[in-house]
Amino acid sequence: MNTKAYIVLANGQVFEGKSFGATGCVTGEVVFTTGMTGYLETLTDPSNYGQIVLQTFPLAGDYGIIRKDAESSKAHAVGFVAREWCSSPSNFRCEETLDQYLKEQGVIGVYDVDTRALTKILRDNGTMNARIVSFSGDAEKDIEAVQALNSIMHDLVLNPSLGNHARKIRLLEEIKEHKLENPVEKVSRSAASLQQENKAVFDAAREYGAVPVDANGLKFATYEAASAMAGGAKVVLWDFGARASLTQELQKRGVEVVAVDAATTCQEILDMKPDGVVLSTGPGNPADYESIVDEISQLCKSFIPMLGIGLGHQLLAISQGARTEKLPYGHRGESYPVKNLATGKVLITSQNCGYIVVKDSLPETVVQTFESVNDKTCEGIQYRSFLGTSVQFYPKTSGGRQDTGFVYDQFVNVVAMRHQSQLAENQE
Repeated sequence: MNTKAYIVLANGQVFEGKSFGATGCVTGEVVFTTGMTGYLETLTDPSNYGQIVLQTFPLAGDYGIIRKDAESSKAHAVGFVAREWCSSPSNFRCEETLDQYLKEQGVIGVYDVDTRALTKILRDNGTMNARIVSFSGDAEKDIEAVQALNSIMHDLVLNPSLGNHARKIRLLEEIKEHKLENPVEKVSRSAASLQQENKAVFDAAREYGAVPVDANGLKFATYEAASAMAGGAKVVLWDFGARASLTQELQKRGVEVVAVDAATTCQEILDMKPDGVVLSTGPGNPADYESIVDEISQLCKSFIPMLGIGLGHQLLAISQGARTEKLPYGHRGESYPVKNLATGKVLITSQNCGYIVVKDSLPETVVQTFESVNDKTCEGIQYRSFLGTSVQFYPKTSGGRQDTGFVYDQFVNVVAMRHQSQLAENQE
């Protein structure tokens, strides 16, 4: 019975493993994440749209699938590679196995792979595209996979000594040139169906102690106490592929969150009369989204408080004249050290990015607030010309660190003050 799976990198190297999850053929960019937990959050993070995720931690699936922890309504990664996967997870919240979830979501899984060797290749050569061909062992079900394999793939993978060199080159070029078209449009508002009432979000978080803290560092006991922080403020979430946890962190603090899709214009947002705007995380190359950047640039002139996270951080920076560049292999995981340049304090952050803002390109109207300890890249910006701030890392995420929630606290305090100011003006 053939249950083999093959990972063909764009540089011609081939890794053989075994299949789990869905089977078939898929092409995508291979990226590695260093998180020891959070595989469900990774699979459902819209920022991983169209990617093949390689987990460096050797065991995946040990606590199963807990759907309440998902970051969106479905998986966005197209492939998942692990050294081992656990067929008998142990967790009181477990609903199903990782294998079952991958099958349901159509995500092709490969295990029994030397993930250390594969990660070293990506670290030395940078992230690259790859094609996975995976077999289920059922001849009828594998018809599509066999067809997808085709004669060129067959020459390269199964009978490399018999293959035609020119055909192999064409195949590798095909893998290398694979590109996603406008991924933000594909994932915008993919977490919208998970949004609940503010109090329900707070109460669910309270069961695990994941609630906001007051000025003294003490956790709020009730939603009513926590919501006083926002004072009834309304925030528009400009959704380029937001994680559910981003919305939930705002809701825990009593903010009314109105999500809009990526194609929304500046004027449409202004017509909603928000007290603040959050530019969300998302996938893709930020330099490709020129029309969105133009709308953000116009919005900045309104002086509405703005918070950018991940892709939103990059788009906001570009709108003010900065530029971005692709990292060799990205920052993906739950333990990236980031230094607060004002205090010197080092925070351990959760990240998932392939691009960064080039700090040498920052205009004089901004101040860099955070810096990566590992590679000294820009991790945060404060804007002087309007009430804007942004961070590259994910503040206080599920499946990750919880000590960066102050980013939301500071933003909510700003929008709350604006809200109160607007109310006072209306009463006059």
